[in-house]
Amino acid sequence: MAIFTRRRPEERPSMANPQPGMDAPQAMPLGTDPRGVELITSPEAMGIQPVGVDQIREAMLTLRKYKTGKAHFERRVIENEEWWKMRHWNWIKEKGTTSLKTKSAWLVNVILSKHADAMDATPEPNCLPRMRDDEAEAQILSKVVPVVLQQNDFDITWSENWWKKLKAGVAFYGVYWDAKALNGLGDIAVRRVDPLCLYWEPGITDLQKSRNIFHVELVDNETLKEVYPQLEDKLNGKAFTTNEYLYDDSVDTSDKSPVIDWYYKRQNQDGKTVLHYVKFVGEEVLYATENEPDLTERGLYDHGDYPFFADVLFPEEGTPTGYGYIDICKDSQRQIDLMNNAIVANCIAAATPRWLVRQEGSVNEEEYADWSRAFVHFNGQLSENALQPVPVQQLTGNYLSILDQKIQEMKETSGNRDVNNGGTASGVTAASAIAAMQEQSGKLSRDQIQSSYNCYRQIVLCVIELIRQFYDAPRSFRILGPDGAAQYVEYSNRNLLVINQGIDPALGMQVPVIRKPVFDIEVNAQKQSAYNKMSQNELALQFYQLGFFNPEAADMALACLDMMDFRGKEKVRERIEQNGTMLQMLQQLMMMQGVQPQQGAQPAQVGGKPAKLPAENDANGDPRLQNRYIDKAKANAQAATQPRS
Repeated sequence: MAIFTRRRPEERPSMANPQPGMDAPQAMPLGTDPRGVELITSPEAMGIQPVGVDQIREAMLTLRKYKTGKAHFERRVIENEEWWKMRHWNWIKEKGTTSLKTKSAWLVNVILSKHADAMDATPEPNCLPRMRDDEAEAQILSKVVPVVLQQNDFDITWSENWWKKLKAGVAFYGVYWDAKALNGLGDIAVRRVDPLCLYWEPGITDLQKSRNIFHVELVDNETLKEVYPQLEDKLNGKAFTTNEYLYDDSVDTSDKSPVIDWYYKRQNQDGKTVLHYVKFVGEEVLYATENEPDLTERGLYDHGDYPFFADVLFPEEGTPTGYGYIDICKDSQRQIDLMNNAIVANCIAAATPRWLVRQEGSVNEEEYADWSRAFVHFNGQLSENALQPVPVQQLTGNYLSILDQKIQEMKETSGNRDVNNGGTASGVTAASAIAAMQEQSGKLSRDQIQSSYNCYRQIVLCVIELIRQFYDAPRSFRILGPDGAAQYVEYSNRNLLVINQGIDPALGMQVPVIRKPVFDIEVNAQKQSAYNKMSQNELALQFYQLGFFNPEAADMALACLDMMDFRGKEKVRERIEQNGTMLQMLQQLMMMQGVQPQQGAQPAQVGGKPAKLPAENDANGDPRLQNRYIDKAKANAQAATQPRS
């Protein structure tokens, strides 16, 4: 086994406390350790190390056991992918089926609809401090974290993982430190993780409780040999193989080898649980944190958790995964396609007449089957019994009714009703009724998106912990200021590190008091629909018409706001309070100058008449007002699928 030491560069970024890191398995340069330091072979360093061949062999036994434990899940994921591609006839084994194999996309439509709901609610974090001293840091983190996620194209990752979540029942995210990003400065990497490449301890429901976690990725042998010359003549066989999807392309993996990332938790001498990491190919160790003197007691990441997060759709006991809509609806889809197949076959049989011909009859069958021929020749005497049509059993309307019931069953089971896609039930025309139906139908999407928000919250907390550990060097971010204009700020982890306050306020004496800035994460929908914006603008006009911004009515307006709940309420409150304060200052100034201020000013007027809120269903008023209630119904329907903050 080759032993590696570290060749440190002469100049390193200025860091008060150099800390470890790692690259994402998908993007980590193969010739570097997690800090991005080049690895070289050193004969002087030959000796026994904590992680060697024996440990790798034990890890491989554990990995094979983990693979056996998730074999059923992997088969289901591969099969569901075929159902998604509408190639499910390979999995339908029904006796008596014809060679005709019709396909319908009712199940695909379910997934399309749910994915559209998820994309309308792409999340955005808002950091909330737990102590007043951290308010300023929470505000800047609320601007910086979205930029970090945007640089990782998190919108694309969110979309791809929602496809996987709806099909397989679970999607995995990986949050790593990429030491080679930004020309060696390093940055956070957020990636999607294929469920077929991740292995955990069977029987656990939380990934963080797994004794070990393995991530396996196939890498081209030539690439490995270029980066690791010591792997020459050691990549002939595959010690481990992963299951693969049924690709359309012919994928040759004979010239690839599995590169295994092994994560495991151990307790250090202080009794703290730390996360360790090993990268190996076959029995060759490429990197191990326990082989690094400065990481043996500290581990890979200070937060001590696995960098993987599971977003589950419908959870199951005894596993961190779940099942998806394909698992729920595949039986209904199978029945629909079998019935469609039978109906189409019956239609073809009825439209293509067949005949019974007596053997002693001498009818030219070729001429008889050709409808373009005017004459058909025969020998002998033609009787009624010489030719007889083959009877075809005509299907009654009951079969079509059963087929329609199966389609409705799938819609009801999946919550993908017509009203979700813009349709309405027969006879329902009132906007209020449509809005109520959409509100009820959207509660399933709200619940599922909220579970993704819970996973997203854990991802953001992990991002903050990586910022706390690795952002030693200041870096520039472009954020949006309060007025919406772009601002450029320098940010580092200076205000996130553990603070030794030195004085205990309770004891009033000089004692070590350690405080670590901690934040809570609130998740909101990133984008608002046009209907929501229209509703918000209409609400602002109503406030203006009712005199909410009249300084003399500030107290009444504030009392009314206390009973209301809408987005941006605090900004409206702040503006009304400012108007009231300015009025009081103006009145005091006028009294000091001997001018008597006018009392009893009327609320704002529109068109010379006191403003009033017109009835929403006023049929005799402005035609635009007649559609106000319908517009609100549309706004409510659009927001029905978004979790409520």
